[in-house]
Amino acid sequence: MADTRWLNDDEMRAWRGFLAASALLNRRLDQQLKDESGLSHPQYEILVRLSAAPDHELRMTELADGLINSKSGLTYQVTQLEKAGLVRRRSCPSDVRGVFAVLTDLGRERLEQAAPGHVAEVRQHLIDVLTPEQLEALADGLGEVSRRLRGI
Repeated sequence: MADTRWLNDDEMRAWRGFLAASALLNRRLDQQLKDESGLSHPQYEILVRLSAAPDHELRMTELADGLINSKSGLTYQVTQLEKAGLVRRRSCPSDVRGVFAVLTDLGRERLEQAAPGHVAEVRQHLIDVLTPEQLEALADGLGEVSRRLRGI
């Protein structure tokens, strides 16, 4: 314990601010999405990733990596989206173990319906709260944290 580099007051303020802001923002975004579109925040992010992918499909492993989610957590969310008709699965023809998640037309429509309200919430509670300098520092700092944790 003698080698522990304890957080100083400024570092502790940054850490606590990050924890509180991320938890509160995630809670707010999740509630807004559920109220307006019936989607959870993770489900919305799955639809976004599939919408941006070539042919609107991704291998489940690639989707899990991109979302920073466990395979079992992703499987549960995709199952819920599949039951709602927003996503379908298809087998990979070149790998019997491979499975693709595919955005359906109904999924694209739901995403298009949910996106404006979601973006408005992100803007109201994060983007527009910060000055351009703060936003740049946040993007740079959290981008670096993500790169290091991913081992990039």
